Amino acid sequence: MSKIIITIVGQDRVGIVAKTCNYLADHNMNILDITQTILQEYFNMMMIVDYSNADKEFGEVVDDLDKLGEEIGVRIRCQREEIFTKMHRV
Repeated sequence: MSKIIITIVGQDRVGIVAKTCNYLADHNMNILDITQTILQEYFNMMMIVDYSNADKEFGEVVDDLDKLGEEIGVRIRCQREEIFTKMHRV
């Protein structure tokens, strides 16, 4: 299974979760775990996503999510799980 980590940070607004999840579903990616918090007006979400059956290359997904984030006014970042894990080791 190929996993990616997606983080979303920004001003809370309607549609952030829906638009992100619709993009993932449209491209055959399954959300394995998801957490979100809203602190005052700030939105923060992290997802672990199964990328195994995606119909796009990883680089395209990164670019698409970056553009989607710009459209909806948040910052969306996507990393391969192994890179994320190595970067966040204590």
